[in-house]
Amino acid sequence: MNILVTGGLGFIGSHTVVELIKNNHTVIIADNLVNSKLEVLDKLHQITGSKPTFYEIDATDAVQTERVFKDHQIDGVIHFAGLKAVGESVEKPLEYYYNNLVSTMVLSRLCLKFGVGKFVFSSSATVYGEQPSPLREDLELRRTTNPYGETKAMSERILEDTARANPGFTVTLLRYFNPVGAHESGLIGEEPNGIPNNLMPFVTRVARGVLPGLSVFGNDYETVDGTGVRDYIHVVDLAEGHVAAIEKMVEAGSGGVSVYNLGTGRGTSVLELVHAFMEVNGVEVPYKIVGRRPGDLAVCYADASKAERELGWKAKRGVKEMVRDSWRFEQNNA
Repeated sequence: MNILVTGGLGFIGSHTVVELIKNNHTVIIADNLVNSKLEVLDKLHQITGSKPTFYEIDATDAVQTERVFKDHQIDGVIHFAGLKAVGESVEKPLEYYYNNLVSTMVLSRLCLKFGVGKFVFSSSATVYGEQPSPLREDLELRRTTNPYGETKAMSERILEDTARANPGFTVTLLRYFNPVGAHESGLIGEEPNGIPNNLMPFVTRVARGVLPGLSVFGNDYETVDGTGVRDYIHVVDLAEGHVAAIEKMVEAGSGGVSVYNLGTGRGTSVLELVHAFMEVNGVEVPYKIVGRRPGDLAVCYADASKAERELGWKAKRGVKEMVRDSWRFEQNNA
């Protein structure tokens, strides 16, 4: 298939591009480079032997984005493009609502206009709000704890309503948990612009001495060691889940909405992850405990059995692989 990947030079997008090409799909990438780097395009070429067509555009711009649909016979869209920092979304809600919702609406309209019937949306476990884990796809969505989560929940509703009104438009919503790790080549990984918002790139930069120390937000949660527990998933496992989802849509035919959690089904605390990083890689990560961060939950992990049952997908890589591959990428890109 010809697959348009928005945000395809970003962390999860770039790994998904690799897996799509590995599975003989042709990829067109659209990315505005707000939280990614153009050099990733050459690294994708190194890994796959194929250089995807690239458009430096913002998916909120309907005119620019339509050009991609006119230039290519697109069979499906995987939509990653979006602002994604929970804490920042609390500070800048309007930027998050505009960017994340408008891009979803622009792409949906273009899919309908050009007869593109397959749409995979990069959603998030934050749509569940504050509910006990393990989180299942059939849980009722609650008000989320931050604007980032609200943009994901609203985008899901936009896509569900669009699919309901247009029987040829098939949507898969992938709610995933906490992606970490990097490609085994060490060429691509999580490399945010500026100070990282996510745990793992912060850990790797502290380990390399670029940042003085890690702040652990809260140690008074009701968890194994007082720190927040999350379902960390290797980014390559996550990428393989996207390929499984879009290929399943071909097999299933047109119409309807499917929802899947992509996670390991296991929770790991912040300190467990930090200590695993130090042990596996033989490097120190100085840290200090600070106050809780706004919008954070104590425990969040998936029930991922539906994806295994219906997509034939299951996370294969564990915490050791996650911390090993993250550190390899950090060292290679120092």
